[in-house]
Amino acid sequence: MKKHIYIYSPSSAVRDKPAVRRAMARLRALGYDVEVDQAALATHMRFAGDDETRLAAIHRAATSGADVALITRGGYGLTRLLPQIRYKAVAKAIEGGTRFVGLSDFTAFQCAVLAKTGAVTWAGPALGEDFGVDGEPDEIMQACFEDLVGGQGEGTGWRVPAAEGASPAPVKGVLWGGNLSILASLVGTPWMPQVKGGILFLEDVHEHPYRVERMLTQLLYAGILGRQRAIVLGHFTNYKPAAHDKGFRLQTVVEWLRRQVKATVLTNLPFGHVQTKVALPVGAPVHLALEGRDAFVLWGHRH
Repeated sequence: MKKHIYIYSPSSAVRDKPAVRRAMARLRALGYDVEVDQAALATHMRFAGDDETRLAAIHRAATSGADVALITRGGYGLTRLLPQIRYKAVAKAIEGGTRFVGLSDFTAFQCAVLAKTGAVTWAGPALGEDFGVDGEPDEIMQACFEDLVGGQGEGTGWRVPAAEGASPAPVKGVLWGGNLSILASLVGTPWMPQVKGGILFLEDVHEHPYRVERMLTQLLYAGILGRQRAIVLGHFTNYKPAAHDKGFRLQTVVEWLRRQVKATVLTNLPFGHVQTKVALPVGAPVHLALEGRDAFVLWGHRH
């Protein structure tokens, strides 16, 4: 039986419709049954339909019976919907086998689902920017997605910079996080997960390193970073250095972060607004291990 993928738009409106059409054709060519939500291409101001339209799309995704509910794109809009989402229905869909997948603005949905139900969602690709590229989709991204759809994924690995290869003891904890800007915006709200002893992963786009540090400072002073066993940084892309930075850069922020927390801090996780991205189970218990420069996050039954 073909795996069923449900496509919907809970955040910003689709701007690149040809990319979305390419993406749907590619998923169908891979053998998936692709169902497109009736409002997937809707537009209301900058959003994919008004709040009621996008909320209804989320709830249709939850009742679709699909193997995967995949967002068309991120952008902005989900934080407006958090009070009205029917979390019990989403958790029921997840229990029934639907994997909700996305990134960026989707972090708001993922954090809220984790905070309200404890259910696992997946940080992974978006339809347009990952499967709709002009050219071939990234092989690693596609392989990780196929493992996710088939329920075969058990972990991921990557290389860290040489300076991080000190092989600390393995860390166990709940994996959570996503887009740093969205996470910071949830501090003090009912939709911020209260994870103690977790493994927090973070990424962002269009944010200068000083803004990244400012948001990390917010998480630090709120007590969130101090409760984690590990902090894993993905990619922070598409920002412009300034002449007056005078050597202040992303590595400066990483070094500052290490001085603030006792947690293991690793970098270079292949996730974020980049073509090569892995799929990560948000809310799942995982093991984080480092062997030389090889880092692993493992959630499969054999770890």
